[in-house]
Amino acid sequence: MAIKPIVITGEPVLHRRADEVSVFDAELNQLVADMFETMDKAPGVGLAAPQIGVGLRIFTYDYPDDDGNERRGVIINPQIELGSIVDEPADEDTEIEGCLSVPGERFPLKRADAVRIIGVDLNQNPVDISATGWYARIFQHEFDHLDGILYVNRLAEPWKEISTDIIADNGWGKPGLSWLPGRDNLEA
Repeated sequence: MAIKPIVITGEPVLHRRADEVSVFDAELNQLVADMFETMDKAPGVGLAAPQIGVGLRIFTYDYPDDDGNERRGVIINPQIELGSIVDEPADEDTEIEGCLSVPGERFPLKRADAVRIIGVDLNQNPVDISATGWYARIFQHEFDHLDGILYVNRLAEPWKEISTDIIADNGWGKPGLSWLPGRDNLEA
C-alpha cells in the first residue's frame, strides 16, 4: 500500500466524468488499498479515485454510526438515488462541508438528507446502502467527484464567490497541483 498525492482543484481528472471500472484484478485491489491508506492519512471520511489522479468510478468511505460501529467500504461503478433537497439556504453551522481537493476550506452546502447508493465491491458483490444525515452527505460528495463535480461548484452565493476567490488566492485552479497526506499540512 502507498499514500498517494491528492490532486487539487484545477487538475483535469477532477473536472470530468470518470470511466466505469471494467477490469477487476490485482491492480484494482492495489488502487483501492492505496485509496484507503491515503484517505486514512489525510484524514478524510471519503476519497474518490479522481482525487488521486485516477479517472475511474470508485470511492472509499469510512464513517462510523452514532454508536461508533464501523461503516467502511468501497463502492465501484455507483448509481445514486437522491431524496428531496429542502429549498432553503444551507445552515452555516450544521451543513458545512470540506474536500481534500480544496484543502483547508469549508463551506455550507445544502444536500439531500437521504440517499440510496448501489454499486459493487472489489469482489463484484452488490452493494446497496440507504443512508441519511452525514452518511448521505458523504455519498453525495464522493459520487459528485465521479461526475467531475466538486462541492464548491454547487455552492450558493455568497459562498461560491468566496470559494472562487480563495481558489485564485491560493494559486489553485490549474493542472499539476497536489498535496501529500503525512507530509504536507493541508487537510480538508
